[in-house]
Amino acid sequence: MRLMKGTANASAALSGPGTVNVCETFTSLQGESTFAGLTCFFIRLAGCNLRCAYCDTPQAFGPGTDVPVPELASAAAASGAAMSEITGGEPLLQEGCAALASRLLEETGRPVLVETNGTRDISVLPDGVVTVMDVKCPGSGAGASFDEANLRRLRPADQVKFVVCDAGDYEWSRAFAARHALYARCAAVLFSPAWGRLAPAELARWIIRDSLPARLQVPLHKVVGVR
Repeated sequence: MRLMKGTANASAALSGPGTVNVCETFTSLQGESTFAGLTCFFIRLAGCNLRCAYCDTPQAFGPGTDVPVPELASAAAASGAAMSEITGGEPLLQEGCAALASRLLEETGRPVLVETNGTRDISVLPDGVVTVMDVKCPGSGAGASFDEANLRRLRPADQVKFVVCDAGDYEWSRAFAARHALYARCAAVLFSPAWGRLAPAELARWIIRDSLPARLQVPLHKVVGVR
């Protein structure tokens, strides 16, 4: 199954627990976590509450197509991919996101990731799901958006990601991670260069210079360009 952006009977935010509003589905390589490089069935939900300066998926802003949760779970299982990921937009805007994550776990028996921008309560997600949560840096244009209560909601398998636009973002992220003891709270802290705005080698040099216990995360899906 492959869905592309279309019209919907309701907005993304109004989709119920048995249905989600979908921008698209596709199989590719996971590119933004410690699972990077493995095959992944992506479910991109429609709707977002932020407008980051480097956003590369504006197609997810508008309404998509309402799809029943069981249909999506069956498609994920049939894909044969090593894992599934719910992304956006901002998937946690939709009431049905948690139900979809639960159904994916049950039906595929494979890892399930939810990528979120950190503005919504991640505790609604079922046990067993890996949350990959952004903390928006100042360079994103949405630096004040993060819900710091989500730091208490992190589970041991979760991952936290900073998309770094420049040296100022790097220093901000480094201080944030230290202040909140992020390295002890979750499975990985990821520093990723904003695509087209910061060279990965430059970010790597800063991490090496500071002996930072973060993981350099190059957006592999952009490097290989395979969909």
